[in-house]
Amino acid sequence: MKLRLGAWAALFVFVLGFAFVRVGAATELPATSVYRLDVPLVDQDGRALRFDEKRGGPMLVTMFYTSCKYVCPLIIDTLLATDRALDPAERARLGVLVVSFDPERDDPSALKRVADKRRLDVPRWTLARTEAPDVRKLAAVLGIQYRALADREINHTSALVLLDAEGRIVARTDKLGEVDPAFVAKVKATLGEKPARTP
Repeated sequence: MKLRLGAWAALFVFVLGFAFVRVGAATELPATSVYRLDVPLVDQDGRALRFDEKRGGPMLVTMFYTSCKYVCPLIIDTLLATDRALDPAERARLGVLVVSFDPERDDPSALKRVADKRRLDVPRWTLARTEAPDVRKLAAVLGIQYRALADREINHTSALVLLDAEGRIVARTDKLGEVDPAFVAKVKATLGEKPARTP
């Protein structure tokens, strides 16, 4: 079932009812910022970071897992193609965050192998893991569904989600394997917005 952005926003507000970031930081963020989620991450270099550290510039966010043979490589391909559709100055201002569905197997070394193999522009691109309860929180807010199968594969929907500098969802695309021109246009428009002043 496909939901419009307004429906995702309503789902987001529901999830926030039980998943706030630290109270002091949350009061400084817009009510619909995904950075209100308390989701601790570990990146491909083993560095611990808070989700809200990504605040400050537009960000593409999606989810995958490294042992996936079919859909997840296509997700990376689509991210790379979307990235290449931007000019160099735009690209330099856009972050990319890909979070694993599979914290049991996707340790930093597994994430780093993918980053190295795909020649991702680290640190502008971050591959990260978080614990299973936080995977559920993040997937719910991004509108991505998933479930583990008996053979240890993970059945999941796929989406690229665009966040603005304050972590609000401004666009999403479910197209894989090709550039979505409307989505790229929204990325460019968001990159062109004057950045908000942060304390």
